Amino acid sequence: MDAFYASVEQRDDPRLRGRPLAVAWGGKRSVVLTASYEARPFGVRSAMPLYRALERCPDLVVVPPRFEAYREVSTQIRAVFARYSALVEPLSLDEAYLDVTEPLRGGPSATRIAQHVRAEVRAETGLSATAGVSVNKFLAKLASGMNKPDGLTVVLPQQVDALLASLPVSDFHGIGPATAARLAAQGIHTGADLRAVSPGALTAQFGKLGGHFWRIAHGQDDRPVEADRPHKSIGAEETYGDDLRGVDAVGARLPLLAGAVERRLSRAGLAGRVVVLKLKFSDRAVITRRVTLPVPVHAAPDLARAAAHLLTPQLLAERGVRLAGITAAGLCGVGEGVGQPGLFDPAPQD
Repeated sequence: MDAFYASVEQRDDPRLRGRPLAVAWGGKRSVVLTASYEARPFGVRSAMPLYRALERCPDLVVVPPRFEAYREVSTQIRAVFARYSALVEPLSLDEAYLDVTEPLRGGPSATRIAQHVRAEVRAETGLSATAGVSVNKFLAKLASGMNKPDGLTVVLPQQVDALLASLPVSDFHGIGPATAARLAAQGIHTGADLRAVSPGALTAQFGKLGGHFWRIAHGQDDRPVEADRPHKSIGAEETYGDDLRGVDAVGARLPLLAGAVERRLSRAGLAGRVVVLKLKFSDRAVITRRVTLPVPVHAAPDLARAAAHLLTPQLLAERGVRLAGITAAGLCGVGEGVGQPGLFDPAPQD
């Protein structure tokens, strides 16, 4: 979906149409969840601190998110997907992979199916969607970002080599800015450069990811589309406009994060045996610490308490924290394992 949260807001409130819009909670430390396409020429982007977005676009209209509305639209969109394929793998409220090798309707053309899906989504929700069509997940995802908004891009098998060879590695899905910088430091700037490096050399530099980089540089991705893919973890993060300093300042944000995780766990009917604390510092270094609990937890107080045990002055080392996150892993159904001993004060584990 195109600028999904912002598009829903503009659809539901005509006064917002054609205006630069950001969906974000209020407050100096809020971050932009979604920016409308009218805001993007000003440099406003998702995950940007709200204060910076307002600096770049003083006329930016800010509205708080309405997740119930977004979930309602997401349900409509997934109903459209289900008409065309039994193999639908949702990635988020507004994005999914569809395997249409054996379509339920629409004929044998994946391109035509994509056209039908986009048309039905617009007719039923009033919103635009962009589709990418190709022979595997990586290439379809890449194609979906090439002609936004309201676009359709098809990458045929005979086009793959030329496309990937000329593409900057920073445009490869799964290669973030930090990894792209590491590759650039070794003279690897394009897909052609990446192809020229042996799989062994990439693995030596990047571990298992090195082999993955080599495969995607050659357009290879054998991951299946997994319908009803089980959750491996559920979490929430918050980026801060001003760095947090000290255990008390970071600890004060944990209940809010835990509350967001509790809501997501509750919707999925899940609890977690493992709680992970993630911190990103002002120098962009990222660390995680985790603890395994004797009983699964899903309530915000238990999640926050476990994360707080992982947060120590030694861990912060007087560094400013620009992002904090809590994740529940080791997931199981709520109520499983309740016969075990009660929750104890967990000892931090690396």
